[in-house]
Amino acid sequence: MDDKFSIFIGTVDERLRSFVNQINECLTENGCKSDIKLQKSGYVVSYVLISSKRTLATFISRKTGMKLRIYPEHIQKYESFLDKLPEKVKKEIKKASVCKRLINPDDCNPKCIMGYTFVLDGEQYQKCRYMAFQLTLSEENNPYIKQFLEKELRAGSEYA
Repeated sequence: MDDKFSIFIGTVDERLRSFVNQINECLTENGCKSDIKLQKSGYVVSYVLISSKRTLATFISRKTGMKLRIYPEHIQKYESFLDKLPEKVKKEIKKASVCKRLINPDDCNPKCIMGYTFVLDGEQYQKCRYMAFQLTLSEENNPYIKQFLEKELRAGSEYA
C-alpha cells in the first residue's frame, strides 16, 4: 500500500475504512491510478482512469463526513439505477447545484466541463458535475455507491 494512502486511510472514520479500502482496490484493479493531495478540509483522493485520463471518482473530506464524488460519464446507459438509490442519496442529488453551462453556456466559465442531464424518479435534472453525485459514505449508502461505480466502470469498458 502506498505511503500517502496509508496516511489518508488513517484519517478516515474507523467505521468507513473497510469500505474505503474496498473502493480503492476496486478502482485500482480496474485501471485507475490514485492521486492523493492534502487540502484544507483534509485529504482528497482522486481516481483517474489510465486509459482515458479522466477522473472517475474522488474521496473528499467534509465537516459532514467522508464523501465520494462520482463522475458518471456514461450515466444515460444505466440511469434507471438512480431510482433504486436510498431516499437520502436521492435528496442529496436533487439538492445539488444546477449546471449553469447546460442551461446557458455563457453563464459559466468556458473551461468548465459541463455537468449531467439525467432522469431521477421520472423528473429530468441538469446538475453540476462537481456537485451532482457527491455521495456521503454511510452503512446504508455504501452498497449503492459501490454498485454505482461498478455500473460506470462496465459502461465505460464497453467503449474502451
